[in-house]
Amino acid sequence: MDLKTYSKSNSQIELARKLGVTGGAISQWVNGLCAVPAERCPAIEAATGGLVRCEDLRPDVQWSVLRGSEAPAPVNTARPAIETIAQGV
Repeated sequence: MDLKTYSKSNSQIELARKLGVTGGAISQWVNGLCAVPAERCPAIEAATGGLVRCEDLRPDVQWSVLRGSEAPAPVNTARPAIETIAQGV
């Protein structure tokens, strides 16, 4: 859910209080006047009980990397050439 949709049924002032920012800041984010700072996104996600996710607020940030949920790099299972030659494989 985006912040604008969330704010239709939830108080911007209450959200501002939870985040320690001004109501004006929330209003600017809701109305798209300025982007939500990436460092604020996790607090917004927590304050909204996960209804507004970091990915919704800032899709330009690789949240999967920060969350540690990106698929790990493949493990190199190839045997080194010297080991292969030594074993006559």
